Amino acid sequence: MEWTKEPFWITDDTDRVDADTVIHFLHSESYWGQDLPPEVIKQSIKHSVCLSLFDAQRQIGFARVITDRAVFGYVEDVFVSSQYRGNGLGQWLMECLLSHPVVSGLKKLMLATEDAQLLYQKYGFAPVAHPEMVMERYNRESYSQFADTRPR
Repeated sequence: MEWTKEPFWITDDTDRVDADTVIHFLHSESYWGQDLPPEVIKQSIKHSVCLSLFDAQRQIGFARVITDRAVFGYVEDVFVSSQYRGNGLGQWLMECLLSHPVVSGLKKLMLATEDAQLLYQKYGFAPVAHPEMVMERYNRESYSQFADTRPR
């Protein structure tokens, strides 16, 4: 699928993802992806519903949903390059993501954010209704096999 707002456009074609741009952003401009090895980021792109935002042929934004394509999805790695922020492109990226046929029919979508709650509230996201029921398992050693490729 593709969406257009000249001169910008969004595609869900994972072959169009500029992995180097995504890796660079996650390593240099995000608080959540700095420790992700490039190989892990590339693998995550292959196994997610991804939307890439472009200005002409230059990728300037990205978002992905990790999903079973039936019931559940987790929104991850949403960004717009800093020089393009403040123009509504992040909102447009979220609108396209939520209207995507794979995502729009999911029963539950979740995400985590330190600083963009106001953006996501516009799209129906809210604090977890029963936090006492939500658990996580965090494996700090998950990237140990990539120790030599981690960003420094």
